[in-house]
Amino acid sequence: MQSARLSPRQLASRVGVSSKTVERWVADPDLIPHARNREDASQALGVEVTMLWPRAAKDRGRSGADSEMVHSYPYRSACPSTVWGDLVGGAGRELFFAGYTNYFLWTQQPAFGVTLRGRLEAGCRVRFLLGDPDGEVTRERERVEGAALTVSTRIRITLGELAKLGPVDGLEVRFSGADDAVNHVGLSVFRFDDDVLVTPHLARTVGHDSPMFHLRRAGDGGMFGRFTEHAEELWGRGVPRV
Repeated sequence: MQSARLSPRQLASRVGVSSKTVERWVADPDLIPHARNREDASQALGVEVTMLWPRAAKDRGRSGADSEMVHSYPYRSACPSTVWGDLVGGAGRELFFAGYTNYFLWTQQPAFGVTLRGRLEAGCRVRFLLGDPDGEVTRERERVEGAALTVSTRIRITLGELAKLGPVDGLEVRFSGADDAVNHVGLSVFRFDDDVLVTPHLARTVGHDSPMFHLRRAGDGGMFGRFTEHAEELWGRGVPRV
């Protein structure tokens, strides 16, 4: 940046990200931006992508089961909130939140409702697949978790936040069907165009204490496709929220 005579703010403007995002790139050498951001940054700085992020070339050479793995986290709460923010804000076609409650999105993402409205107005399809707050699986999960803020309450908070958006084109909400609820409560899938965050829920563990995996689509038949197809199947049998 010094050689190109660009400040973090100026580089951010050329790439189309925030200046804080550029500052994170500088501070964390293990952080690899999206491919389009890497290319735009390298063009703005007049250097090769591999000079800025040598690991990117190494990651492209991976094959096999780990070729789509971007990062793994021992707990969902260990994933920086900026990762969620960048994925949500960067989606242009598809946002699909197939967590059982999705409640945490409003508590951990600043002005999440405003961001959603912006994505919808930009033509992005936004879907929420929720558990039925009155369903038997929800009641059983509440008994297993024993949390003060119950599962049904968290679902209703999400419904209340979505209602604040009002009638808006592109927003769809469904409850998972009774026969699919067990599969839904045990696995959360969050899709952002060609990226997906997946959280398998372990026994009595609540979502933020469960592990999470960040995958990026590399082609057909990979883990990205398998998890998104799972979510799409639950969505197809879901009950539209009226």
